[in-house]
Amino acid sequence: MSNWMAEAFHKHKGALHRQLGYRQSETLPPALIRDIAHANTGTCVRGYTVTPLLKKRAMLVYNARKR
Repeated sequence: MSNWMAEAFHKHKGALHRQLGYRQSETLPPALIRDIAHANTGTCVRGYTVTPLLKKRAMLVYNARKR
């Protein structure tokens, strides 16, 4: 059985950081990740338009941090 979560993070390493304009060495604010993960597609959250891909990436990080 493969570790799908590790593969998902390794496949597109730093994609969420790049999409949000953060350096990879910076920590993304947990509140920003939560707000994007729970927002509806097409709305704006703190200046970022929530696209389906952004929402998917934020939800992946949000779920990984809960563990």
